[in-house]
Amino acid sequence: MSTLPEPLRIALALAAIGVPVLPLRAGKAPFGNCHRCANSACGGRPNMKSAGPCRCPGVCHAWAAATTVPTVLTSLAWMAAWHRAVAVAYHPGAAGLTVVDLDDAAAVGWARETLPATRVVPTTRGEHWIYRGAMVSRNAVRAGVDIKSTMAYARYLGTGTGTMAALPDAVRALAVKEPSPVRPAPHAVAVPARSGNGECRHRTPAYLDRGIAMAEQRITEASSAVHTTVYRTFLAVLSTHGRCGCLTETHVTRLFTAAQAKGESLRHCTDAWTNARTRLGL
Repeated sequence: MSTLPEPLRIALALAAIGVPVLPLRAGKAPFGNCHRCANSACGGRPNMKSAGPCRCPGVCHAWAAATTVPTVLTSLAWMAAWHRAVAVAYHPGAAGLTVVDLDDAAAVGWARETLPATRVVPTTRGEHWIYRGAMVSRNAVRAGVDIKSTMAYARYLGTGTGTMAALPDAVRALAVKEPSPVRPAPHAVAVPARSGNGECRHRTPAYLDRGIAMAEQRITEASSAVHTTVYRTFLAVLSTHGRCGCLTETHVTRLFTAAQAKGESLRHCTDAWTNARTRLGL
């Protein structure tokens, strides 16, 4: 083990206790998308803070690349990254944890006055407060405060001090946003018309409306990985209805509205729709 890069030795120790890990390059950033995943072709978001359903063997997808499997961490596909890594990151949500990232002294002071005491890890400018329990991640919940849990990664900076407490309602409440007005899809979606004569079977209300309603329900009931669920749902709808000219702007607006009600932005909806069409060759 002494010949392994220091970041990898740390990563293997964390993986052994069930914490999914990944390497970080200079600038505290994950390694870049590979050619297979360029331009979010797999459904991931362009900023790489989260990722879509991808089976790429490389280290390219931030939190989604985190793993506890030693054979993956030490595989040839990962070793080059570990030799270049400057730090180790982990996926808190997958380990059943939430990190309250306090970015400056003012944020630390607020936490000490407001939140229950828990495990504290010093950072360059502030502190990480770590709680037992996972929740949705959210940046800038207040000045200098980010929440990192599901679909996010945090830099590993040591074990810290103090006893880890259960995730309190006060932290969960920070991630609750006031609902914003839902905007419809900006344009009608151009879907290739069905070739040949005759009426498309999908135009029957019972078939098409049931499919759209099921898609809306799938998005609405998603309790985690909302972006991935939206992408996969769009992909399923387009694989069934995308080549016959059935889908109208009204149908697409219904899907976008369901996704935005779950917190997706209009841009993310548009990206997911475009990526799904690209994957299907539409």
